[in-house]
Amino acid sequence: MPTSLATRLRIFLPFALGYFLSYLYRTINAVLAPNLAADVGVDPAGLGLLTAAYFITFAAFQLPLGVLLDRYGPRKIEAALLLIAAVGALVFANATSLTGLVVGRGLIGFGVSACLMAAFKAFVLWFPQDQLPRINGFQMAAGGLGALTASAPVEAALSVTDWRGVFTLLSALTLMVAAAIYFVVPERKTGSSDLRFADQIRGIRTVLSSLTFWRIAPWATLSQATYLSIHGLWSGPWLRDVAGMDRSGVAGTLFAVAAAMMAGYLALGMIAERLSRRGIPPMTVATVGMILCMIILALISMNLSTGVVALWISFGFFGTSSILPYAVLSQSFPLHLSGRANTALNLLVFVAAFSAQWGIGAVIGLWPETAVGYAPGGYGAAFGVMLGLQAATALWFWAAGGLLRRRRE
Repeated sequence: MPTSLATRLRIFLPFALGYFLSYLYRTINAVLAPNLAADVGVDPAGLGLLTAAYFITFAAFQLPLGVLLDRYGPRKIEAALLLIAAVGALVFANATSLTGLVVGRGLIGFGVSACLMAAFKAFVLWFPQDQLPRINGFQMAAGGLGALTASAPVEAALSVTDWRGVFTLLSALTLMVAAAIYFVVPERKTGSSDLRFADQIRGIRTVLSSLTFWRIAPWATLSQATYLSIHGLWSGPWLRDVAGMDRSGVAGTLFAVAAAMMAGYLALGMIAERLSRRGIPPMTVATVGMILCMIILALISMNLSTGVVALWISFGFFGTSSILPYAVLSQSFPLHLSGRANTALNLLVFVAAFSAQWGIGAVIGLWPETAVGYAPGGYGAAFGVMLGLQAATALWFWAAGGLLRRRRE
């Protein structure tokens, strides 16, 4: 375990920068959506597909990523993948068609697919288990800073350059972060580098056949997928079409939501760590937070005309609770399986996020467009579908808990 602050910072900061970029890429289209729609001329479903391409390539690599992280370690794998993200940003910046944009965003999603899981793997290798919820929370706060940057600062940058210039700059920054991870982060053996490939594949089977995994994964998946898909794209159009905000109002509100997200990752991670010392498991904190987030989304889906900003800020804060199950899974499996356990959950999350982001756009598109954008009724229906799916997985979580208790008895 690291004994000095300098060593801790060498481990944490480069991975935090990587996740900052990952979340910036993930959420930037909430501000750029009008520009991209105007330049490419796509309907809501097309815009959802364009933005969700990030999620599907991200998800497709999660199971191989878990094996690679457990075998070769997080430093080398994330540095290599970020080079692909840099290429994707350049492709996106120079694209002139929907196909080009989808290809570029798909490469970005593939390239940043290790930014969170590599960090989690590194923290498992370097930090005590009881510190993981807090350290993971700091890592997620770095992502929140990326979401913060993707709001009002990106809107301000558009007065200096266009969206193509923004992505060209992001490509250069991604190369710099890849170099920082490779040359600054210290190396530590993962403990499974001498295992045969077949043994590592069997490790995936061990995770995927575990009732503990399947008790936690469905609700965590739907909660996080809903949060990612709405915050990463549809929050911006909702604020325009339902709340009637102009572009500066939308960007300012998204800035406040991102700040609340940062606060949520920090606060809930520290709360989970402190309560765990008193015998209250982190999953309890996650459960309370995910229920509160569902209540808030239910209010948002009613298209209320008052308290809009407060509702979205609350959504930004409590939506972060869905990250706590990663720490729970890290503690539920042996060290050499921690990478595969977390990437298995991440696979489900990002497949669901892809489906949700695209599907929400498809539902919204069923309503005729208004003079300013998309129909408010479409948002209410789409968000309501996501709430129903979350409710079903929450019921399974409690039912599976009873099964586990009976097995232990």
